[in-house]
Amino acid sequence: MFTDAVKFFTEFVRHPRQLGSIIPSSGYLKKRITRMADVAQAQLVVELGPGSGGTTRAILQAMPADATLLSIELNEGLYQLTGKIADSRYIAHHGDAAQLADILATRQLPEPDVVISGIPFSTMDTATGTNILATIHQQLAPGGRFVAYQVSDQVDRLNTFYGTSARSMEVEWLNIPPLRIWCWHKP
Repeated sequence: MFTDAVKFFTEFVRHPRQLGSIIPSSGYLKKRITRMADVAQAQLVVELGPGSGGTTRAILQAMPADATLLSIELNEGLYQLTGKIADSRYIAHHGDAAQLADILATRQLPEPDVVISGIPFSTMDTATGTNILATIHQQLAPGGRFVAYQVSDQVDRLNTFYGTSARSMEVEWLNIPPLRIWCWHKP
């Protein structure tokens, strides 16, 4: 785990706009994410920006035995790290979250029940962020959940696809930095 944290920090220094934090997520944050996303009820979970894989492992631990987790990582170094996770339910993919529809089609996967995103919407331009959020909404199964954990509220400002009644937000103070976790439900 220490070497994973060092790798995460190294990749943050090399590509600060790709990572939303300087250190991996706390255990408290991971528990809150998996609870808000209700991954225990999901058959297909997509994780955007798995980083060093800590949240990935928490998702796998909370998922049903017959579920699938697809993670999509843009950063080559972190993709190599998460690609070492040994679980038959897990698929690591090196690519861009904007290509979610193509990735699901190529891998012959259905609409996900849950999409969890740690990618930093605050560091990308508005058009790119809006495009990714539209793609997530289009690909998410009816009744599905989209969960994003972020420092800023940029994701909430850009994500106009669900309506405010389908959104909740919590703050995890026991994380460095403290993060907001949004959850949107698709009707």
